[in-house]
Amino acid sequence: MSHASAPAPAPALVPTHCPYCSLQCGMNLRGSGETVEVVERDDFPVNRGALCGKGRTAPAVLSSRVRLTGPLVRRPATGRLEPATWEEALRVTADGLRRTRTRHGADAVGVFGGGGLTNEKAYALGKFARVVLGTSQIDYNGRFCMSSAAAAHNKAFGLDRGLPFPLEDIPRTGCVVLVGSNLAETMPPALRYLTELKANGGRLIVVDPRRTRTAEQADLHLAPRPGTDLALALGLLHLVVAQGRTDEEFIRERTTGWEDARAAAMSHWPELVERITGVGVPQLRSAVALFCDAPNAMVLTARGPEQQSKGTDTVGAWINLALATGNAGRPLAGYGCLTGQGNGQGGREHGQKADQLPGYRKLDDPAARAHVAGVWGVDPDSLPGPGRSAYELLDALGRDVRALLLMGSNPVVSAPRAAHVEERIRSLDFLAVADVVLSETAELADVVLPVTQWAEETGTTTNLEGRVLLRRRALTPPPGVRSDLEVVHGLAGLLGHEKGFPTDPEEVFGELRRASSGGPADYAGISYRRLEEEQGVFWPCPEADGPVQDTNEPDGPAQNTAGPVQDTNGPDGPVQNTAGPAHRPAGDPHPGTPRLFLDRFATPDGRARFVPVVHREAAEPTDDEYPVVLTTGRVVAQYQSGAQTRRVDELNAAAPGPFVEMHPQLAARVGVADGEPVTVVSRRGRAVAPARVSEAIRPDTVFMPFHWPGAGRANTLTNPALDPTSRMPEFKVCAVRLERAAG
Repeated sequence: MSHASAPAPAPALVPTHCPYCSLQCGMNLRGSGETVEVVERDDFPVNRGALCGKGRTAPAVLSSRVRLTGPLVRRPATGRLEPATWEEALRVTADGLRRTRTRHGADAVGVFGGGGLTNEKAYALGKFARVVLGTSQIDYNGRFCMSSAAAAHNKAFGLDRGLPFPLEDIPRTGCVVLVGSNLAETMPPALRYLTELKANGGRLIVVDPRRTRTAEQADLHLAPRPGTDLALALGLLHLVVAQGRTDEEFIRERTTGWEDARAAAMSHWPELVERITGVGVPQLRSAVALFCDAPNAMVLTARGPEQQSKGTDTVGAWINLALATGNAGRPLAGYGCLTGQGNGQGGREHGQKADQLPGYRKLDDPAARAHVAGVWGVDPDSLPGPGRSAYELLDALGRDVRALLLMGSNPVVSAPRAAHVEERIRSLDFLAVADVVLSETAELADVVLPVTQWAEETGTTTNLEGRVLLRRRALTPPPGVRSDLEVVHGLAGLLGHEKGFPTDPEEVFGELRRASSGGPADYAGISYRRLEEEQGVFWPCPEADGPVQDTNEPDGPAQNTAGPVQDTNGPDGPVQNTAGPAHRPAGDPHPGTPRLFLDRFATPDGRARFVPVVHREAAEPTDDEYPVVLTTGRVVAQYQSGAQTRRVDELNAAAPGPFVEMHPQLAARVGVADGEPVTVVSRRGRAVAPARVSEAIRPDTVFMPFHWPGAGRANTLTNPALDPTSRMPEFKVCAVRLERAAG
């Protein structure tokens, strides 16, 4: 009698998260080696199974065809990067850092991190810089992401978290003003929140100089000239005041500084704002009507208003609009920032930013220094002070900063004034790069250290909502690859610190929890176990005996700890506050804080602060020689500098190279047709790419995506003028001229 063989068990699914944008979409991985596939993960509330092309094809970068599989060292005899053992690569790196420190001092050694590093890696890198190297010269590419919004958030609310509410609240508000975001291309799964908003009867206003795929969804599209978002926000606030649509009770009870902010706004009358921005007065009035007629409203900003030399003031003006109308500090209303990079939020919270210590503590705060030094077992006085911001650090390379350890960033493509940055990198005495691929920056290194990727390691990230997530290891990395934590551990040991830099990410996270405890970004109550059992935990989340600020279930009420019931509604019914403190049994874990500021703002007096701001021109206005404004951004099929996505065939087929988007009127003046090469010239250099002629952009503006190196490198052109508070470069506005290109 024959017996049929039993069917083979289905391969196990490993739940994890996408390596790209700040949504950190949930996904499952199945398979092993180079035969890994992405399977939808419907249970994760942020994306509910939806993925963009980048997420679906993320395993392609795991292939040995495109990724680094062993260390490389530049040989003096040939001048080329050639294979090396890990022992040699780490020794050469440690010797280069030590030699520079001995000859030129601790601050001659720099460290540059990335917004894609896990929280554990960011924490270890910041600790390594300050404890092992003793240098103040550490920053990361997240400075280019949302630092202006962070600065404005801190000024107004006393705390910076990208969104102070979960994404699930967006479809339930009444009106969203989306400023400088094309989330249909930068984070496509999030578009459903806007379509659900409209299906629920809410209204959408999009502010963007281009009619993007996102702007096409809007009830009202405002297309200001790049660099004039500040004037636009002030003009809207002027109309709110003039029409008597301010929330006087909210202003009186929960804010300070209104009189000065109102006076500043009243000097920006509608006709003046129309002349500055190009947005007509009737559109300004329509925007105010949509915003103020809604029972609840939100303002969301992204890189458009932030990547300017006045980005902090620009975001502050939009926050003032939310505060003046009472759209803050209550459910289904508020201001938020759409973080860009995968761990742009967590990356700056735990120590790789020039002025911060873990837990979002300030490096120049004696109490913060004492707390973190205690966790690290060092003298607080041994910790260096704040260092240079990202662009200032890159600009100092080869002069004040002579050696650089770089992890997870590609500034040769992504930094402003990129040709100058490339020159500074080439002038270094020593450069070591840890990355998963041989990026354009890694190609210039003396040592290249191949590190594990998202699917090959466990670690936490923090998404744009402030939701801490656990990425799980699904694959064994190639034998010639080590984790960033192992790199830091190895270098620390060679430099005399054999203890204090563990390689187990859960052990590092445990130390991070202690270092963050009591800080603004408090992770003390979060554990790997909780992250495995829950769909992420929102910070702040203190230890079990910490105070409850608010709680949240996706389908249940949002609760406040104190204060009057002041909320309204969503399409599915009211979101309610409680009138008294929330209680839980002693010892129960803190539930996390999905919604901030319902009870009080994180300022000393608990009130939000209006910050008076006035419009000023971009750092580089147009003139007769450079009469056109260049603005930059992303396309759906590529990500950041493209170092990984440009190695995926499917994504390259969808977005094979750079282009210059321009209006037909401008194309006619230049004498260029669609698809023909055009040269874009700024005071910093020139770039050449095919023209893409479209009526979806203003006639005085051109757009270039920044994902590519070479002749079409958009950041060759961009202006490194810095915001005085955030030190954010002005990527979004620079003066250019256009020329026909031969060939």
